[in-house]
Amino acid sequence: MIAIIDYGMGNLRSVEKAFEKLGFEVAVSDDPGFINKAQGVVLPGVGAFADCMANLKSAGLEGAVYDSINSSKPFLGICLGLQLLMEESEEDGIHKGLGVFNGRVRRLPEGQKIPHMGWNQVRYANKPPIFEGVPEGSNFYFVHSYYVDPSDTGIIATVTDYGFEFTSSIWSDNVFAVQFHPEKSGDVGLKVLENFGRLCK
Repeated sequence: MIAIIDYGMGNLRSVEKAFEKLGFEVAVSDDPGFINKAQGVVLPGVGAFADCMANLKSAGLEGAVYDSINSSKPFLGICLGLQLLMEESEEDGIHKGLGVFNGRVRRLPEGQKIPHMGWNQVRYANKPPIFEGVPEGSNFYFVHSYYVDPSDTGIIATVTDYGFEFTSSIWSDNVFAVQFHPEKSGDVGLKVLENFGRLCK
C-alpha cells in the first residue's frame, strides 16, 4: 500500500488516480498510524509554502513525514512536497521547512516568465532508480515560481534549464523528490511513478 499524505493541500486525486491506473494499491490519508504502516509514502503539494507547513503541523503530520523517511521506506515528494523538505523558503518572507535537507527554496530569477509553467527537459546529474527507463532529456510538466537550492550538491538527481540551471529533482537513499508533476507528464511521468511503486513492494 502506498499512502498519499493528505494535509489539505495538493492535487491528491490526480496522483492517486495515476497510481491506480498503474495497478498499485494506494490511499489518501491524514492518519499518521496508517501512513506509518504503508510500504511507501508520497508527499504532494500545491500552494504557498507557509500555508503547507502550517497545515502539516496542525494536522499532526510532521512526525509521519520524519518517521516515514527514517524508516527507510520509499518516500516521494512532488512539487511543493520537494520544497518542504528543505530548511527554509524565501516565499513571502522566510519560513522554516521540514529541514530534512540543508538548503533554501528560492524564487526563480527575473528575466523568465514566472511561474515556470509547461513542459521542460530534465538532465541527469545522478540518475536515481525512479528514472529507470526514462531517456535523458525527457520532458516533464512544471508549474512553479520557486526552486530548491540544496547545500549538498550530491543529492541533486536532475537539473533543468530555464534561463539558468536549477535542481529539478533530488535523491538521497530512500528519499526521492521532484519539482515537476509526474502525474501530469504523460508516459514518462507514469514511468517515474511506476518505478517508485515497484520500489515500495
